[in-house]
Amino acid sequence: MGDKKVAIVVGASRGIGRQVAIDLAKNGYAVVVAAKTTSDASKCDPFPPDPNSFASTINTVAREITSSGGVATALQVDVRDPANIRSMISQTIHLYTRIDAVIYNSGAIWWASVEKTPFKRFQLMQQVNPQGLYAVVEGVLPEMYKNGGDGKGEGRIVVISPPIYSRFFKGKTAYAMGKVGMSVLTMGLGVDFEREGRVGMGVCSLWPAVAIDSAATQTPKSYPPQDGRANLRHPAIFSDAILSILRAPTKDVSGKCFLDEDYLREHDGVTDFSKYALVPGTSPRRIMPARMPDLSVEEQDDEGDRVDSTLLRGHRDKESKL
Repeated sequence: MGDKKVAIVVGASRGIGRQVAIDLAKNGYAVVVAAKTTSDASKCDPFPPDPNSFASTINTVAREITSSGGVATALQVDVRDPANIRSMISQTIHLYTRIDAVIYNSGAIWWASVEKTPFKRFQLMQQVNPQGLYAVVEGVLPEMYKNGGDGKGEGRIVVISPPIYSRFFKGKTAYAMGKVGMSVLTMGLGVDFEREGRVGMGVCSLWPAVAIDSAATQTPKSYPPQDGRANLRHPAIFSDAILSILRAPTKDVSGKCFLDEDYLREHDGVTDFSKYALVPGTSPRRIMPARMPDLSVEEQDDEGDRVDSTLLRGHRDKESKL
């Protein structure tokens, strides 16, 4: 594919993921459009389909990209299955030889009290959200480390998960447990990259400051939380933030959790967000706090005696053979 960088967008069949995949392709990436939902895109009528409907699949998104002159491949993946994830990654390498960016947008949602959240629903959210993310990261890192020629790698991982703050837990504890876990992976992996001298590798989390028009916000008009289209933004704000993150110096983004609006304001100097309003002329309501808490402590750099379980395991295995 020449000098094109390669991006995998996991959860790219509809809404935000679809928009991100399309905009990455417009900006020169070869895009692997990955999700569980497939279809015969040649029979899609009308085309393109409603981007938030089940008619929108990885195949129709790939067709949207290629019909506009971009490069894309649709690869079906069930993130609950690590073997399936490994297959997606190996197919990507076979097709494009490298992986430069991964956007993890897959997500299972259930917003209810603990009492009203069945264990099977809780389990599904953990499988799709933190566990799926972890399996994808584990699979792509060895391939990303090959980029750049020094063995330390070059690449970006963007996780769709929120900054950590206590209000987020209210009324959706089971969902928040997984999403916060994803943000913990972001912050911890960023530290790993820094300690290992992987200066070209970066990972960050991104979350909307204002609700975005997507499959997740298509609630019935009769449902009380329905704010209407006037309180939604176009998903282009998310893809604009992601494109900026992919271009940014590692030190500016790695290990951090951002809100799309705040990132664009602070890093790109954007002051007018009116173009992102789904309904022109409206001012969608911000759903996130104006200021996020700092989770660091005074003893931030004092970890005591740092433990590496891989070294402990190797020592014990060696002793057991004596």
